[in-house]
Amino acid sequence: MLLKYRKVFNIGLQNTFVYRWNFLLRSLFGLVPLAGTVLIWRAIFAGTGESVGTYDYHGMIWYFLMVILVDNLVTPTEDEWQIAADIREGQISAFMIKPLNYLGYRFALFVSYRLVYTLVTVLPLGLAFFWFREVIVLPKALATWPIFFLSAAMSACISFLISYTLALAAFWILEISTIVFILFSFEYFLSGQTFPLDIMPGWFQAILQWLPFPYELFFPVQVFLERVEGAALWRGLAIQAGWVAITYGISQLVWRRGIRRYQAVGG
Repeated sequence: MLLKYRKVFNIGLQNTFVYRWNFLLRSLFGLVPLAGTVLIWRAIFAGTGESVGTYDYHGMIWYFLMVILVDNLVTPTEDEWQIAADIREGQISAFMIKPLNYLGYRFALFVSYRLVYTLVTVLPLGLAFFWFREVIVLPKALATWPIFFLSAAMSACISFLISYTLALAAFWILEISTIVFILFSFEYFLSGQTFPLDIMPGWFQAILQWLPFPYELFFPVQVFLERVEGAALWRGLAIQAGWVAITYGISQLVWRRGIRRYQAVGG
């Protein structure tokens, strides 16, 4: 069973390497927002002369460096458009007669894409980390590393499953760009890409902890920075695992209903 998906993974690697220069250019220009973020927060800290929440200037820059790293590891790249195209163009029909699960197929491709993207972006990210090396503070506890990788893996699953489920809307509508844009807007604001979520008011954080978005980026970054520990850490991991299960269940439900509709109109 796993051999089939390993072959899909290898095919994904080969296809993705064709576009390695595209990935490299994307990663290079992906550092532009980091430069803007650094300038903005430098001005904020220079103007106030105080910390923001529990962050000083170095802590804030280190946070955003980790956000970029985790984002490269876990965030899908154009998976939604490819899945929607498979449905719209009828290519999904082939998976109905083959002993291959479409979700497993897409996840194998997703992992291969992220691996290649991460390898291609090692150089520009390494340069960014070297430039800001004075802000880097590695975890003190060895146990933080495996917990971080576990959290990052669950983040990747949540991000992928949300994108996958959203793309399945192509069973009902011709163009999914609007709902993808809406989702990206929520993710950008509520996943911690714009600012650390723990500088927000307590009531806002209390609501966010039950939503999936913080567990796509913010939570694994907090784990690595050792800013969440003890009971809060294990509760966060449990909620994150819960969202993996929930998003998987929803994706399966939407798939089954979509396939019934797809067959009803002749595929």
